[in-house]
Amino acid sequence: MPQIKVSQAPVFEKAKDAPRPLAQMQTFSPYKQGKSELPGLEQVIKLSSNESCFGPGEAAIAAYKNKSEELHRYPDGSQYELRQAIARVHRIDPDRIVCGNGSEEVIGLLIRSFVGENDELLLPENHFVMCSIYGKGQGANIILAPDRDYTVSVDALLERVSARTRLIAIANPNNPTGTYLPRSEIERLIEHVPKNVLILLDGAYAEYVDKEDYDDGLAWAESSVNVVVTHTFSKIYGLAGLRIGWGYGPAPIIEILNRLRTPFNTNGPALAAAAAAIGDHAHVKRTREHTARWQARLREAIAGLGVHVVPSVTNFYLLDFGGVPEKTAAGAANFLEQHGIIPRPGNGDRFLRITVGNDAENEAVIETLGWYLRS
Repeated sequence: MPQIKVSQAPVFEKAKDAPRPLAQMQTFSPYKQGKSELPGLEQVIKLSSNESCFGPGEAAIAAYKNKSEELHRYPDGSQYELRQAIARVHRIDPDRIVCGNGSEEVIGLLIRSFVGENDELLLPENHFVMCSIYGKGQGANIILAPDRDYTVSVDALLERVSARTRLIAIANPNNPTGTYLPRSEIERLIEHVPKNVLILLDGAYAEYVDKEDYDDGLAWAESSVNVVVTHTFSKIYGLAGLRIGWGYGPAPIIEILNRLRTPFNTNGPALAAAAAAIGDHAHVKRTREHTARWQARLREAIAGLGVHVVPSVTNFYLLDFGGVPEKTAAGAANFLEQHGIIPRPGNGDRFLRITVGNDAENEAVIETLGWYLRS
């Protein structure tokens, strides 16, 4: 199944009387972000990191600029205004919201707070890589559950829950597949997992989904003792450069996270821009509609070239070259890069992930993939 490639970690050199890291720190590599540059090319089409092709809305930009006179001041460590803004939009309790340096930080706080050495962290085979990195850093055992038809399998997860399981983390929709679990499957997972096991529902791409059977899980985070939901402003809101996200869950869990997070983990301009962005419904609607329209067009066009496109509800799509004779995902990635387009290769020669871009960028992908497949 499609795993984003991560290089092997270098072995820490042994030196007499030198500081030694924890043993588990030598077992994994750091997260490797998507390419943003190509040698010899000044202008590229960057479709490797699932960023918004529209960027932030005008309200978020204005709020960000208004903070320029206050850069010498510490931000509000209580994150009050942003928590209130999130609570108004989602109709949830602001006291049970915690904001972070991207939702990734909230995920890290959860794993650091609830998963210890020799505990089990249960993940789908395709998961946000930082989950396993944080788990390995804690000395935990990472248990992987195989996917089914490019989608997280609740059955496979439940089969692997043990007495040592401390946390289950799933992204819904998932990355890099772009698929999602319906409400009924999330409910089944929550009902059958012991209450002492924390369930993390990562909703980084939730705002893109327009399906009647989808649920981001906030209601369960409201009523359950062991469910936490995270969201980010990096994707549909176009604020990836400001690193701002949030989590919502039971009050006792959020209180623990606030003990561990640094006093000023979110910066002032990011807090202000995010508070404005979450109320800019017109910008969100425009981005969502553009993405849905192009997902349909890209799927039809690329499938017509003979490549399977995994149905996606996000702002990216996964190409499966497994059934294409004499062509590979690695070959396609190399060909696209030669023509100034940067995708995100997976492991091996089968899978390639590409972000939905603007009109011209998407047309360039279709045309260039056509050249490659007909060459």
